[in-house]
Amino acid sequence: MKIALNHNWNLTPNEAIKLQKDMASKVQISHIVSHVHYICGIDCAPSLDKNSYFSVALIWDLQTRKLIEYHIAKSPLTFPYIPGLLSFREIPAILEAVKLIQQEPDVIIVDGHGIAHPRRFGIASHLGILLDKPTFGCGKNLLYGKYEEPELERGSMKPLIAKGNVIGNVVRTRNNVKPVIISVGNKITLDNATKLTLECGGKYRLPEPTRLADMLVAEKQVKSVFL
Repeated sequence: MKIALNHNWNLTPNEAIKLQKDMASKVQISHIVSHVHYICGIDCAPSLDKNSYFSVALIWDLQTRKLIEYHIAKSPLTFPYIPGLLSFREIPAILEAVKLIQQEPDVIIVDGHGIAHPRRFGIASHLGILLDKPTFGCGKNLLYGKYEEPELERGSMKPLIAKGNVIGNVVRTRNNVKPVIISVGNKITLDNATKLTLECGGKYRLPEPTRLADMLVAEKQVKSVFL
């Protein structure tokens, strides 16, 4: 997969915030992604010594529901932990992994948030702009906004609201299981992203592409201790 745009990653926190505000205006939320076949799932995690980040990028076939390929990359950790700026810690490793992907995806699901972010520019939006691809975030925990708890049945959902605007959906992917936070990253609609999340679901809370990525990166974390 090709990287359409890149920028300097040697930034101060204030410079990173300014860049988020500037790039947020480039986010497109009106595209409808149809005929989805190949989905890229992305997740990453710090090494156990906190000196680097591991990232997994994989391709999952929605039609056959099988893993097609996956790649793991590692990048030095140079940016501090600051809520709302996590993409500056994680994306350098993610870009190293996605460059190895052979099968072009129709859409990318990121373990994280898109516009459900204080500056409307979470990791899924950041990555969507850099790759010029349809992306959306599937977050395990709330970062920003408020919502009413959805019903307990699978497929139930409530809007995520911030300052009077809908910035995501809170979606129950399994009966009686904690919901996930779905938000637009780039070049996709919220309805489209929500529908795809449920289509990729099954036995687990997370959609299969990010569940597999999460599993693979956690396995790499553990193995790295013994390398």
